[in-house]
Amino acid sequence: MSAGPSKSTKNPDTEVGYGKPPRHTQFKPGQSGNPKGRPKGTKNLKTDLMEELSEKIVIHEGERTQRVSKQRAIVKSLVNRTFKGDARAGNLLFSMMMRLDESGATDNAGSEPLNGEESEILNEYKERVKREIRAAASSTKPDPEFGRRS
Repeated sequence: MSAGPSKSTKNPDTEVGYGKPPRHTQFKPGQSGNPKGRPKGTKNLKTDLMEELSEKIVIHEGERTQRVSKQRAIVKSLVNRTFKGDARAGNLLFSMMMRLDESGATDNAGSEPLNGEESEILNEYKERVKREIRAAASSTKPDPEFGRRS
C-alpha cells in the first residue's frame, strides 16, 4: 500500500496550497492578470470634465466680447450672481474659495491668470465675507443660562 511521497521528499517548487497555485496556472513573466484590460486612450470622468471645461466660448460683457474657457465663464457667472445678491451663489463661491484655500491649491495650469479687475473683485468679496463672518460670530454670544443647573 503506497501512501504517496512523504512530506520530507516533496519539492518546495511543486508544493500546492494556500497562496501557492500549481505552476502551470501561474502567470508567466510579462503576462498580465487582465489581458483585455482598459483600452488604450480611454478617458476617465475627470479627464472628460477638464477637457470640456477648458474649451473656449465667446462671452459678452457690456460692449466687450471675449473668448474665455467654460470654467472661467462659470466662475464669472457665479461671482456676478453673488454681487447681485444671490445668497446660494455666494455660499457656493465662498465654499469653493475655502476649499481651495485649505487645500493650498495653486495649480494654475490650463487657466488664465486673473486680470487686475478680477483680482480686485475677488479680494473685495473675500474681505466682505470675512467681515460678515466676524459680525455673525460676535453677535452670537453664548447664553449665560445655558447649561446651568437650578
